Amino acid sequence: MMSMTFGVSTSVTLLFDFWDVHGPAGMVLSVFVVFLLTVFYEVLKVWRVWLGRSSKLAQSQSAYAAPPSSRSDSISVLESSPSECSLTPTESQPPASNTRNSWLLHAIQTALHMLQVTLGYMLMLCVMSYNTWIFLGVIVGSVLGYFISFPLLGHI
Repeated sequence: MMSMTFGVSTSVTLLFDFWDVHGPAGMVLSVFVVFLLTVFYEVLKVWRVWLGRSSKLAQSQSAYAAPPSSRSDSISVLESSPSECSLTPTESQPPASNTRNSWLLHAIQTALHMLQVTLGYMLMLCVMSYNTWIFLGVIVGSVLGYFISFPLLGHI
């Protein structure tokens, strides 16, 4: 029966029979691979959020696009500021979104979700090997991936 406590051994089998680690060099390489997979997992999460935000932003901009102005001079500050009359709900046309693009975006989001779930379960199974080095690789990769990718979300 497998031990259910963390150990610091340099011998472990990860995910598949062919990923059988024996020795310090193999462990360092395995921890590095798990580390990179975890960083990619965090970047993938941000990418999915960014795709969702950009698609919602594009839909909202096309739904509320104002007709082009006939004047070529700049709008004064008073005309561009919100007022009570501009805050009242108005009847608007439903957005004329391109059905093909929305299906393509949905298919991409679905594939990314499938990849994210698969990668998440694979990382969980790596941690369940109860090897301290692999566990630390997942934790440090998650921290570094979050540290790098989530601030980029505000700039994109």
